[in-house]
Amino acid sequence: MMRFGGWVAGVALALGMATPAAAEWREARAKHFVIYANTGEDDIRRMATRLEQLDGAMRRMHAVAEQPGQTSNPITVYTVASANEVQSLCGKCPNIAGFYQPRASGSIAFTPRRGSSEGSIDPQIVLFHEYAHHFLLGNASTAYPAWYSEGYAEFVSTATFDKEALRVGVAAMHRAYSLLRTDMNIETLFDSARRKLSVEQRAAVYARGWLLTHYLMFSKERENQLGTYLRQLNEGVPSLKAGEAAFGGLKALDKDLDRYLNSSRITNVILPYTMLPVPPIAVRTLSEGEQAMIGLRMRSERGVNRETGRDVYDRALRTVGPYGDDPVVQGWLAEMAYDAGEDAAAEAAADRALAKDPKSVQALTYKAMVLMRRAGNSRDAAQWAEARRWIVKANRLDPDAAEPLSLYYRSYRMAGAKPTDAAVQGLYRAFELVPQDQGLRFMVAAQAIELGDIKGARATLRPLAFDPHAPADNPAAQLLALLDSDKVQEALARIRGNAEQAAPGGEAH
Repeated sequence: MMRFGGWVAGVALALGMATPAAAEWREARAKHFVIYANTGEDDIRRMATRLEQLDGAMRRMHAVAEQPGQTSNPITVYTVASANEVQSLCGKCPNIAGFYQPRASGSIAFTPRRGSSEGSIDPQIVLFHEYAHHFLLGNASTAYPAWYSEGYAEFVSTATFDKEALRVGVAAMHRAYSLLRTDMNIETLFDSARRKLSVEQRAAVYARGWLLTHYLMFSKERENQLGTYLRQLNEGVPSLKAGEAAFGGLKALDKDLDRYLNSSRITNVILPYTMLPVPPIAVRTLSEGEQAMIGLRMRSERGVNRETGRDVYDRALRTVGPYGDDPVVQGWLAEMAYDAGEDAAAEAAADRALAKDPKSVQALTYKAMVLMRRAGNSRDAAQWAEARRWIVKANRLDPDAAEPLSLYYRSYRMAGAKPTDAAVQGLYRAFELVPQDQGLRFMVAAQAIELGDIKGARATLRPLAFDPHAPADNPAAQLLALLDSDKVQEALARIRGNAEQAAPGGEAH
């Protein structure tokens, strides 16, 4: 996956008015996913069912229990017509077929109904790959090396749905070229995060990572070795050293891997659908106002800066006129106005949404955000109390929604005040619910340092230090080095900046 910036300037807003006149967009709401697609009810229900079955399969394979509150923090999947539309939404991301952004405000993924050309990667493979990353990142304190992070995502991505069963671990034929044509030794694979790799070598990390993950998943001779390796890695042992110890020598592992590649058959996990019960799925057709605004909603959700936010908002104003009584549309408009810096308009839209739907968490949240920005760096306790009153309303409507919890904590930081115990506990709870959010992770690590919990801060930062998509000057790795050198105050000052600057970002493939 290629890393891309969270803010994209100067992008043509082609999707803003791209919905055909006869289009009928639908929403499918399940336990872990909300899907939007311009398709029929049976089709969108099938999409939701498959995603829920995939989630169930991973939980069953790895004995991962449900986290209470996950229903309040689903991934929203936007399904657009083509890869070209995905690329337009992503911005400066040529040749991608989908992308994912983890956020406390609601993680999102964009996927096309069809690939960009014949022979391109199946969009389902891309979507499943991204969800596998989301699933792995759901473990708040475990760090995974690049080869396993990408290898496991590839392992899951090829899942197929037969008549009576789901198969996981099907051969990754889309990685065949890299497996057969690109030579990557085991030392480079295990140390890839610290090396500058070519485009071909990065592709080989996916391919060879898939092969090694697949081999370790099914090898009886090497049972439990992967777990031993990951434990050592998370105890601070370098990847190469941990690999040597856990696998009985990397050279021998490399030879076994070559033999595995040339084996005549490949095993996969077969899970009958009877083992994967699907929770209820509610499907509805979007309202007339939502249909008119869905293209702009996707652009807004993807992430904007002040310039692109202004363009989205101006287009919304030309569209939203007839839909003043639609609370969902007005909630969307509140976010667009806020992003454009139009705080009065954002508050007015939030008020219109709440007049029709007092339980709109989105409207309550943006009402609070307007009041927080208005208070700025003010020490006026009354202004901040009023802003927090709206956050508390949102939290009481949905105590497990991560965004109000994190927003309550941030309100104290913005005001220059010490967070209350309730605010700190809210931050930790938000992180439990959405550990995938990098900004939350930095905030939790900073709070841990302030409380003197250096060990907890290290554990929180470690997964980011192994992020295969991090920039060369990986800030989490730098922070860990400062903590290891007992430069605690310098680490704290730097981490506060990272927490504020962490953009939604994401991954593209």
